[in-house]
Amino acid sequence: MNPDTNQLMERLRALADPVRMRFVALCSAAECSVSELTHVSGLSQPRVSQHLKQLIASNLLERFRDGHFVYYRVPSSRPDMPARRRLLALLPESEPEFARDVDKLRKLRAEQGSPPLVDDDDDRLLHKALVELTVAAPLGDLLDVGCGQGRILKLLASRAHSVVGVDIDSDARRLARAELLLAGSANCSLRHGDMYSLPFDDREFDTIILDDVLRDAERPTDAIEEARRFLKDGGRLLMLAAVDDASASDTRDDFADWAARTGLRLAPPRSIPDNRPGWILGVATA
Repeated sequence: MNPDTNQLMERLRALADPVRMRFVALCSAAECSVSELTHVSGLSQPRVSQHLKQLIASNLLERFRDGHFVYYRVPSSRPDMPARRRLLALLPESEPEFARDVDKLRKLRAEQGSPPLVDDDDDRLLHKALVELTVAAPLGDLLDVGCGQGRILKLLASRAHSVVGVDIDSDARRLARAELLLAGSANCSLRHGDMYSLPFDDREFDTIILDDVLRDAERPTDAIEEARRFLKDGGRLLMLAAVDDASASDTRDDFADWAARTGLRLAPPRSIPDNRPGWILGVATA
């Protein structure tokens, strides 16, 4: 048999086990650590690791390290993604065991102390402006650098093909995972990353948000240059900064200066709201 047929048979064998099928369904809904899968399944950690090893061997799951933890997720960027997606689409969404697993994971993450995210008026206006940008052009594959607890990821996930959030703070990423699971944002991934050296391939994203990280950066143009190399042709770079009345004008000038120095074409930065800026939003293209 040809390699594709052999791979299909290997994946079918992996999914034939009820526990492994549950793990794949759960990791389709959220990135999961070994300890979380152990808690949800009630199995010992060695047994969980044994199941995960077989799922990785069949390319149904992949593992990645985030700080001190290792997480598992359904791959989204390998060449055989369409074939995997067709196979996983056969998993019944109405299976009660899958729903119970997701519910257990939600409760576990809620118990870990995720504080509620509260939007003020300025945040709501910013969210409205970001959503308006998705009407003008699709987000496609989205990268949010400095994602924090995932506020913007939650807002834009349903409007993007895939979403990756990067933050240097491990606690922020942990809380973001809890928020994204509660929101049902299964197309989101969280990564540890330094904005000066990001772990991605060139031209991987259609939209990149530098999420309130530039004003405090020691080398803002280096951060912009690093983000720019990940933009696909025709992609957009969004520069975002929280401001007050005293810093709004300087921030608009800084955005224009940084864009000019990095060879980007910047539309006039927008104050949100207009009369008393709480945010400055700049949209740039190569």
